[in-house]
Amino acid sequence: MKKFIISIDAGTTSNRSILFDLKGKPVFSSQKEFTQYFPKSGWVEHNPEEIWRTTLKTLKDVIQKAKRLRGEILSIGITNQRETTVLWDKKTSKPVYNAIVWQDRRQEEFCKKLRKQNKDTMIFNKTGLLID
Repeated sequence: MKKFIISIDAGTTSNRSILFDLKGKPVFSSQKEFTQYFPKSGWVEHNPEEIWRTTLKTLKDVIQKAKRLRGEILSIGITNQRETTVLWDKKTSKPVYNAIVWQDRRQEEFCKKLRKQNKDTMIFNKTGLLID
């Protein structure tokens, strides 16, 4: 039986699932774009449920391909959109609002305040990210 690894790449404009053999060679991939929302200047949002649906669709596609190749999936790895944030309702497991995307500028003034307080190095050391 062939053995595979799946990578889920949850990107900024689409989700992609890739089926790899154990040598790291891509065997098959599926990609689905999702909608970008710009409700105000500098705001960037995504619908979390649409992100989930596109993830499931691409994952289903590559799993079906692995089955057709009579393969076994050994593991799944995930990459995502850095600081994109989703707030979930604990009781319903539903998103409270759209995802606030890492490109969103609504916290720009707060970031300026952190830089003025010389928090750059501390934040970078803890997160690997620049204040932006």
